Amino acid sequence: MPTDAQRGKRVVSLIASATEIVAALGRQDWLVGRSHECDFPPEIVALPALTEAKLDPTGSSAEINERVLALVRDGLSVYRVDTDRLRDLAPDVIITQDHCEVCAVSLKDVEEATRCLAGRHVEVVSLRPHGLEDVFRDIERVAVSLDADAQGRALLSRLRKRLQNIAATAGSLPRRSVAFIEWIDPLMSGGNWMPSLIETAGGRDLLGLADAHSPFIAWESLAEADPDVIVIAPCGFDITRTLAEMPVLEKSAHWRRLRAVRDGRVYIGDGNAYFNRPGPRLVETAEILAEVLHPEAFRFGHEGRGWIRIVTTFSPSRGAEQEG
Repeated sequence: MPTDAQRGKRVVSLIASATEIVAALGRQDWLVGRSHECDFPPEIVALPALTEAKLDPTGSSAEINERVLALVRDGLSVYRVDTDRLRDLAPDVIITQDHCEVCAVSLKDVEEATRCLAGRHVEVVSLRPHGLEDVFRDIERVAVSLDADAQGRALLSRLRKRLQNIAATAGSLPRRSVAFIEWIDPLMSGGNWMPSLIETAGGRDLLGLADAHSPFIAWESLAEADPDVIVIAPCGFDITRTLAEMPVLEKSAHWRRLRAVRDGRVYIGDGNAYFNRPGPRLVETAEILAEVLHPEAFRFGHEGRGWIRIVTTFSPSRGAEQEG
């Protein structure tokens, strides 16, 4: 274990994607604290967790949505920061975000928590990943704050090159229409970086807008879009948890009529690990999308771990009876 002198700056990351950025920059040994959601690289979980959710994260997507709305209606934050532990860790740098107050500890939360560090200079780096290019700029900003400018440039070069290689291959393939579902109940499509990644992988996002917040969508909008492919990766859910939510979608008469469902082109992705984390593993997200959209051209080895294919079976006659 390195000494403090060897370690360099003492860094606290309060968002999972930032923790992955720090590690990818070769500064993992500088981390002294993390958020409760930081779980990659795996050894990071040995660090003290400084945050927790104020709501019960178990239950259905509809139940979680209601709990979040209740907190927001009361003007409360969704998360709390352990200020006593933060003070004991005496960080030089705290990395947080001001993109979404529901997804992770917000800048406001951190600013209130750092009052316990009065008299100590602390650099607060707040990330704003509204789109894919913003993610790259955030990586650069974190690199500068951690005296890793050269490592940041090298990392960004590698990430961009991998995306360019995917786009070059996908560019000559049929461009399939895609509906990306980021939340199940209520229905939400993916915005922000997702439309850009879908385009890179050879798809055409029908419901989300690049560089804009993820929108709620009506079932009628999904039915009207009638995509070639549906990818389901709810924010914070892994594959197993999303599988448990599938009956919510399958009970809808709209669902049974969708072309992607009829053609067996419905896929579940690991939203928690890939799709919803604006960090280096968004490149793996693009690879997953490329495998899903064009299995004849891409084999990165993510199937079974990063995504699975769903086979939906139902009887058309039984469906007609239920609709009546």
